[in-house]
Amino acid sequence: MEKLRMAVAYGADAVYLAGTSFGMRSFTANFAPDELPQAIKLAHDAGVKVHCTVNIMPRNDEAAALPAYLEQLDAAGVDALILADLGAFRMAGKYAPHCQRHVSTQQSVANYACAQSWFDLGASRVVLARELSLQEIIDIRERVSPELELETFCHGAMCVSYSGRCLLSNYMTGRDSNRGQCAQPCRYQYALMEEKRPGEFFPVFEDEKGTYIMNSRDMCMIDHLDDLMDAGVDCLKIEGRAKSAYYAAIVTGAYRHAIDDVAQGRPVDPVWRDEVEHVSHRHYSTGFFYGPPGQYYESSRYIRDWQICAVVTDCTPEGLATLSLRNKFRTGDTVEVVGPDTRPFSLTVPEMADADGLPLFEPKTPQMTFTMPLPRPVPPMSFIRHAVELSGK
Repeated sequence: MEKLRMAVAYGADAVYLAGTSFGMRSFTANFAPDELPQAIKLAHDAGVKVHCTVNIMPRNDEAAALPAYLEQLDAAGVDALILADLGAFRMAGKYAPHCQRHVSTQQSVANYACAQSWFDLGASRVVLARELSLQEIIDIRERVSPELELETFCHGAMCVSYSGRCLLSNYMTGRDSNRGQCAQPCRYQYALMEEKRPGEFFPVFEDEKGTYIMNSRDMCMIDHLDDLMDAGVDCLKIEGRAKSAYYAAIVTGAYRHAIDDVAQGRPVDPVWRDEVEHVSHRHYSTGFFYGPPGQYYESSRYIRDWQICAVVTDCTPEGLATLSLRNKFRTGDTVEVVGPDTRPFSLTVPEMADADGLPLFEPKTPQMTFTMPLPRPVPPMSFIRHAVELSGK
């Protein structure tokens, strides 16, 4: 629920989430049946739509359980279902008639004929294949019904697969990525070993001809939002369901402000562009929009240069913030504060106070509540963070 609250507070127009069944993220904190109505109410009260993933490729026993699950989502007030299987798509039209039907990127919609066919079957939106170039998206937009909405990923991890239909995880670990259990083997660091030279490992390189074995870069299109909007894309999607609440908040906020700048004809404020560097990520690329993304061979590890110290739960008009501790920091440290519609600013940590009002110089107990004076008030769900080297070597 915390991640949902953050995405809503930091400016999402819609959120995509999953119940406990039929979604592509089995190991994330999905919503139980009694939690889902609460989540939907939270989003709807803020004017945010809820899209629920039902995008695995179900087997026979799972297909038999789908009607009851779809009726449950319909009754809960879900705005749209994200579907990949044709049978599930047809069932959704029957058992969840109040939900729009969006076609998942798992369906690999890569041409105008496929997109139009899904529209003819009742889809209101297709999430386009991640392998498409910008020009291919423009061509699709020009050749499909104008009522069909086009959605594309603009930020986040990219799978080594065809729009998510990956077999690596199943083969290497026995965890089926097409049933929500991906072990992410495309994030592993690989080397070659010649059979007559055991123990000698050789790095995998790419030449100018472009062989793409494993993708070790994340997508980031924040510098090219004008191109995506001019191409006729209706919705930009941030991949982040398996990420932290901090990641969801910061990336959502950065894109919210950048999109608003572009829509108003303003240059993107570099402050918000810089925010996507403040979350855990691998080296960025522009995906396939301008050609194959290529590899980054120096390291496959994540860049982690910033760490959350605390989350603001309340703040007085005078700037006295009530905080919940996430990681240790102390009086005298230099930290940054960032929040919903709040430009980041730096400060030196002053003396703090514990829940009893006693002086506190270094809060240490996780989740403990304490107060800290700020130079100005900030909204709840703001973050206190500091620079720290957490990237793996």
